[in-house]
Amino acid sequence: MVPSTRMKIGIAQINAVIGDFPGNAKRLLQAYRECLEAGADLVITPELSLAGYPPQDLVFKSQFVPRCLQALDYLAGEIKDVPLLVGYIDRNDSGKPGKPFRNAAAFLWGGEVRAKVWKTLLPTYDVFDERRYFEPGESCEPLLWKGLRLGVTICEDIWTEEFQERPLYERDPVRELCAQGIDVLLNLSASPFHLGKLEIRRTLLAEIAREAGVPVVYANSVGGNDQLVFDGHSLVASPAGGIAVQMPGFVEACRTVDLDKLPAAEAPLPGPGEEQLHQALVLGLSDYAAKCGLRSACLGLSGGIDSALTAVLAVAALGAENVHGLTMPGPYSSAGSVDDSLALARNLGIRCDTVPITETFAASQAALVPLFGGAREDATEENLQARIRGLYLMALSNKSGHLLLTTGNKSELAVGYSTIYGDMCGGLALLSDLPKTRVYELARWVNREREIIPWNSIDKPPSAELRPDQRDQDTLPPYEVLDGILELYVERGLSAEEILEHGYEEATVRWVQRRVDLNEWKRQQAAPGIRVTTKAFGMGRRMPIAQGFR
Repeated sequence: MVPSTRMKIGIAQINAVIGDFPGNAKRLLQAYRECLEAGADLVITPELSLAGYPPQDLVFKSQFVPRCLQALDYLAGEIKDVPLLVGYIDRNDSGKPGKPFRNAAAFLWGGEVRAKVWKTLLPTYDVFDERRYFEPGESCEPLLWKGLRLGVTICEDIWTEEFQERPLYERDPVRELCAQGIDVLLNLSASPFHLGKLEIRRTLLAEIAREAGVPVVYANSVGGNDQLVFDGHSLVASPAGGIAVQMPGFVEACRTVDLDKLPAAEAPLPGPGEEQLHQALVLGLSDYAAKCGLRSACLGLSGGIDSALTAVLAVAALGAENVHGLTMPGPYSSAGSVDDSLALARNLGIRCDTVPITETFAASQAALVPLFGGAREDATEENLQARIRGLYLMALSNKSGHLLLTTGNKSELAVGYSTIYGDMCGGLALLSDLPKTRVYELARWVNREREIIPWNSIDKPPSAELRPDQRDQDTLPPYEVLDGILELYVERGLSAEEILEHGYEEATVRWVQRRVDLNEWKRQQAAPGIRVTTKAFGMGRRMPIAQGFR
């Protein structure tokens, strides 16, 4: 039933910093007071908003949870007449065997912690590993407040069977709460972004609201934390089964919603996939830099599409004055590549220096003659050029304190078409979860109104330019074919036989599969990347290097 008592709920969509308890408490209070000014009767926040998500093994540090609880006590003392529902980490004091901590929400009111709710369903798949730290809640009971029955859930608690590949849990917290009678369902969430996630969430929450017959208020975290980007997009679903309120994505925001006066019209979806990708990658980089205490970045500019797109994103995240490019022509670099790099730098307003590598390459070859003798040139000499460029970029990074951005894409990383300790050098691999075909799509979106990335960088055949007349397609299948196979093999986990049913040539499928498997050792030494697909290399895909499964 719709609440019979007028209730305005404030949603505090904040960007928490993992482990910054004083800073997070300050952010929460600022957002809380903003919601109060808008007339909120109750304010809710994202999952673990006081601690930051995911804290990972920081929770095992001796003072991490105690300081979280100290911050909770401080926060409770600041909350008077209007309650705040805040996510935090609590101890497991049940006295029973189990994990030491709880993923929890505290109901703060009148200067005290009035109630606590434990997360019931603990995801342990993909990028999540909550059973490593937390003990699940044993029961789900509504919170009583001013005659209303509040159903409080935490993130995974609302993900029903229909939206999982298979049933993962025996319990359904939403049904347990609805069976006891609730007036509103609240969800504190830290749900990371990937393409298509927003649409899935909207469908899920609208269906839950329709089945439960009550409004669903969903507060999602926002911000970049290492490999994960949390997109916000907090929302309210109406009992009629529609999305009544859609908050913005990729920015901190507060919104106070009158549950008795929800809009009848469906809240529109945010922008297209390319816009969401751009926002996610920019936020991921800006937060990675800021939360690590870095203000600037450098990167190599090759004249190609990958380095150009990386530079565009870096400027959007850090500002043109904080991005430094190097173009490093070698013996096989075309004049056009240097020209394209300099044109890009002019379009973006960034500094770009030219540092040739030809003499250094020749000197290195000469120094290696006693080791190599008369052996013919091969990939060794190609990699040597990439490693000289990595040397120059790391030197610039060290001297100036820049974050070095690698520029390789997911397609290259998947099949090892990259040089370890060369173009893989860096602190963040910004495009490492973007297949090459997606790189092209996003680059064209960047140029949708005017030329920012030189069109020549987009239109010319991609090449590493490490030998005469080299083209990527001399070594790799066409990117449309490669990316299609990689999606089936990496993201969907299909076997070669199953991939062949999609119409690909067997020799190509076997080659791609073998290259992916052989290059796990490279990927485990690569810089961390920003996850934007359902299956990124990194924390969500854990593969052994030494293995015999084919």
